[in-house]
Amino acid sequence: MNAQESTSTRPYLIRALYEWCTDNGFTPYVAVRVDDSVQVPREFVHDGEIVLNISFDATSSLQLGNDFIEFKARFGGKPRDILVPVGRVIAIYARENGQGMAFPPPVDSLVAAPSSSAVLAPVAPVADVVESGASVEDRVVQLVPAVDVGDDEPPKPTPGPAGGRPSLKRVK
Repeated sequence: MNAQESTSTRPYLIRALYEWCTDNGFTPYVAVRVDDSVQVPREFVHDGEIVLNISFDATSSLQLGNDFIEFKARFGGKPRDILVPVGRVIAIYARENGQGMAFPPPVDSLVAAPSSSAVLAPVAPVADVVESGASVEDRVVQLVPAVDVGDDEPPKPTPGPAGGRPSLKRVK
């Protein structure tokens, strides 16, 4: 099995961050890019997105599956069945501190108009950029600075904050 045939990592990351939020007493929220495949109350959708509280207290029958996030919740006092395809989730995070993870937006929501100073390049397959079975046309792209054809040297990495080696900062 190669990387193209393996299952998406997105549902596993969503479940892991949900568990991290609940273990630490945080409220897990998911941001969802809404289209016709998403079953949510449309009156709460703003700019094509909705943020959903998926905590134990706010939902019933929550199922974080590999293909869909399903649960029942009340909106304005009315019970609703919610169904979100995992591929439409653009972020999961803790309400209290904003820590979490953002995912590449769904392919249909990308609007790329390359300018003379940018070119399109494929994004590395991190956290489910290309679903299995996707064609080359379905790949996610991002704008990157154009490289001058006359440059023979690759760009040099930017040094860390002290001008030396880059370093990681641990955030608690």
